Amino acid sequence: MIQKKICMLGAFAVGKTSLVRRFVKSIFDDRYLTSLGVKIDKKVVEVDGQEVMLLLWDLEGEDDFHTLSTSYLRGTSGYFLVVDGTRKETLGVALDIHKRIREQMGDLPFYLLANKSDLESVWEIGKDELDSVRAQGIPVRLTSAKLGSGVEESFAELAASLIADS
Repeated sequence: MIQKKICMLGAFAVGKTSLVRRFVKSIFDDRYLTSLGVKIDKKVVEVDGQEVMLLLWDLEGEDDFHTLSTSYLRGTSGYFLVVDGTRKETLGVALDIHKRIREQMGDLPFYLLANKSDLESVWEIGKDELDSVRAQGIPVRLTSAKLGSGVEESFAELAASLIADS
């Protein structure tokens, strides 16, 4: 069985842990769960008839006072940049993380997940900003860990791109 490491990256409280829990256990919990360091989950998915073990590294969020530990990135095959659509500043954090990863690790498969699409009516990140991000060659998916929308599809698409790049 092939194993692929995927890192969940972004600012604090954007929904990284909730997305992993929704994907791995099909559950959602409203309580905020702070990740300290890294939490690792696993899930086997099928890609083109082949079983793939996804090792999901849920890294603690970043802010101005904390920076991503590059040791957590070693061996990663791809990643998700997660932003909270209701907090505009999380997009800048994600784009900064993306820039640093490209400098350190080169080009890896990834998606930017604009999370909390169930709250889109109160989003601070607008369609124009997401279109601008897409224009930079960054693939964007809308997700809601709460409702589960876009979650399975995003993980399946990243898994497929990891296998295609193998």
